[in-house]
Amino acid sequence: MDVHDKQTRSYNMSQIKSKNTKPEEMVCKYLFSHGFRYRKNDKRYPGKPDIVLPKYKTVIFVNGCFWHKHEGCRYFVVPKSNTEFWMNKISRNVERDADNTKKLIDMGWKVVTVWECELKKDKRKNTLNSIVLEIERQNYDAGK
Repeated sequence: MDVHDKQTRSYNMSQIKSKNTKPEEMVCKYLFSHGFRYRKNDKRYPGKPDIVLPKYKTVIFVNGCFWHKHEGCRYFVVPKSNTEFWMNKISRNVERDADNTKKLIDMGWKVVTVWECELKKDKRKNTLNSIVLEIERQNYDAGK
């Protein structure tokens, strides 16, 4: 049984965004402040990556821990109501993520996945720094 009435649940679900989320915006602002230029949600690539860095041939997915089943994360909790529906939906998301990642790698792109929980206040600075280092490392390795 849902803890909210149908109208409240409908409103809550309508407020969940699929792009331009706060975690995405954090990553975008950080990258821009470090001189990186990017495209957002580019439909030309499998999975419409959240951030595309064409110069570095790198894409970044900023995944919500619940929606993309971040294993072992305290923010991924199996819903107690309508469990079968939610687990099917989340499993399809995970399969789609894996498929899109494989397609992008086959196309020669580097794929970076950032989890929502990695952008919480206590981990944010390290996570954002590692994204920049990963992009720069990949660019350096490609130049060899």
